[in-house]
Amino acid sequence: MLDPFFIIFILVFFSLVVFLVNHKKKSDALIILLCLIFVYGMGIAPMSDYLCYYLEKDYIHERVAGLKNNLDAIVVLGHGTTEIKSMKETFNSDYGALRTVHAVTVYNKNGARYFVCVGKGRGEVSEAQAMAKLAETLGVPKDKIKIGPKSTNTSENAVEAKKILGDRRMKIGLVTSAFHMKRSEKEFKKHFDNVVPLPAHYLYASPTGNVIVRLMPRSVELYKTSVALKEIIARLFYNLK
Repeated sequence: MLDPFFIIFILVFFSLVVFLVNHKKKSDALIILLCLIFVYGMGIAPMSDYLCYYLEKDYIHERVAGLKNNLDAIVVLGHGTTEIKSMKETFNSDYGALRTVHAVTVYNKNGARYFVCVGKGRGEVSEAQAMAKLAETLGVPKDKIKIGPKSTNTSENAVEAKKILGDRRMKIGLVTSAFHMKRSEKEFKKHFDNVVPLPAHYLYASPTGNVIVRLMPRSVELYKTSVALKEIIARLFYNLK
């Protein structure tokens, strides 16, 4: 109940009540009511879980359990960095770190000729460089790591990986977040004949816990909803390209 988003929702709700009590024209409250309904819907677990499941369902029901043959390359896609200038350090975002750790896990289990990190990001140190540094720290040999620090979106990620690897017949293990995998897989299949999706993590989670809590608007659910809606819009845009 101390979640800031929940507190804001309650304040807006009481503002609506006060407005209705003190104004004769009830129709004037319609905009506030619609905003309240929209905010509530976007901030509850059933909505965020539904949208995340829609994006990730293919990789929940048809997840690759294991790889029989070694991969030619593992390609991991960046997802932002965090710079702390006083420390002179650049860290991977949470998603970037999860993707890199998963990619290293696959590399240690199945092997690959190349470990490719792609993504530019917004900081002085690229996403690719930050992921490569983490991968090397986790044991991937430096001579196996290839960096593509110039690509700024999913389509460019695929193009840059193709430039680095050259041969479209290579077997590619593609590592990104499950919600982002469908669009990424489609783009990489334009440049590689054999793409194996290896989702690093999932936003969707099976419903658990108190039903009342799940129906309370919370900032964590609003964040998941915003990520899912952004990806849905991106899919539509890429389909129109």
